[in-house]
Amino acid sequence: MNRPFAIWLLICALFVPYNTYAAPADPPAQNKDEATYDQTTIITRASAFFGNASEGLAKAVEEAFRDNGRPNAYIEGEEIGGALSIGVCYGDGTLTNRNGDTRRLYWQGPSLGFDAGLNAAKVFVLVYHLPQTDDIFQRFPGVQGSFYYFAGIGVNYLTINGIIVAPIHLGMGMRTGASVGYMHITETPSWNPF
Repeated sequence: MNRPFAIWLLICALFVPYNTYAAPADPPAQNKDEATYDQTTIITRASAFFGNASEGLAKAVEEAFRDNGRPNAYIEGEEIGGALSIGVCYGDGTLTNRNGDTRRLYWQGPSLGFDAGLNAAKVFVLVYHLPQTDDIFQRFPGVQGSFYYFAGIGVNYLTINGIIVAPIHLGMGMRTGASVGYMHITETPSWNPF
């Protein structure tokens, strides 16, 4: 890694709040499996949402489970975005919580970095450690690396206050690079990416 890029990433990391990575207390052991989704259920629902079961999708879900465990909610939605160093994205979808709650939501967000291209994607987002449905409405910062190609699959993690969102994109278009930014999840749509 070249020195200017490493310095730039370090400076960007300073803008992520220190409590971003604090994990909440685990639920009681006897209720943990009932309060979360298993890997087979998530692969089945994501495959039905995307319209096909691909090896890439299964690998993305397996990786997310290996890194973060079992999610207690997921979002099915669509997203459009573009970037030329500075980027924006807009999306909307439906959150389904393991406790039975569902909620329509929207997201938007800026990004800054070595990132270029346009993409439109179906997005299946795994949500971890969500205490209550309304806790999803906040900004989730993170460093995003992406490589979208025709019908390609990408995944990244964004986190704040112990809540992790892991968007899995099945994208159309071309988008390459790495950037720092956030995903601002809101109850109403907005054209303001901030």
